[in-house]
Amino acid sequence: MNTYFVEKAKMTLAGVSIRTTNEVEMGPDGGLPQLWETYFQSNIAGQVATVNPEYIYALYTDYESDASGAYTVVIGHEVAEERHLEGNQLEENGLEESELEESELEENELEKSELEKNELEENELEKSELEENELEENELEKNELEKNQLEESQLVENQLEENRLEESQFTYAVVPESKYMVFTTKKGPVFEVVAQAWGEIWAYFKESREARTYTGDFEIYDSRNFDPADTQVEIYIAIE
Repeated sequence: MNTYFVEKAKMTLAGVSIRTTNEVEMGPDGGLPQLWETYFQSNIAGQVATVNPEYIYALYTDYESDASGAYTVVIGHEVAEERHLEGNQLEENGLEESELEESELEENELEKSELEKNELEENELEKSELEENELEENELEKNELEKNQLEESQLVENQLEENRLEESQFTYAVVPESKYMVFTTKKGPVFEVVAQAWGEIWAYFKESREARTYTGDFEIYDSRNFDPADTQVEIYIAIE
């Protein structure tokens, strides 16, 4: 296999997971094939915010000890928050007329005053009724607005709860910053070439100068050109 060295920053992955061992995976009860099926059915990239969703990671982490002990496998993705009259008679008549006019004027003024008062009362009543109606309308609008806001708030809360439930179905794993030795498999059926590559990796580190740290190793698959029958995979092994 071709190999090279690279340093990668810390990252967080979200995916589906199982706890297993190499011994179990070599037997008939291995869980990795089923885990891959679970991953493809989960639509993780459509449910959580991912970084470079085209890349699928198969992470090996939380090692119990080394390659011989238990470990957790996580398959998933990287994730990233407005008025005078003249004469006496005239004067008398004028006085009578004046008194009459004055009386009529007073009556008119009284009627006018009474009318204005009635109109004012009617206007005040209409104004009061209008204000009362506006107040009722405003209260209704306020209640309707509060109801709509409550419904929207409930919808948002329900959506957040659904998102939390969906996210709670996934395992989140932190992969620390590390130096890696990268092994590139040959091309072929994915399960065949990956299994063969891991066998060579285990054999290599038994005699190598490099030492594994077991802080998190992973395979990367590019979904844009992934062909299970003919693929090539890079396997990153964390080293000191």
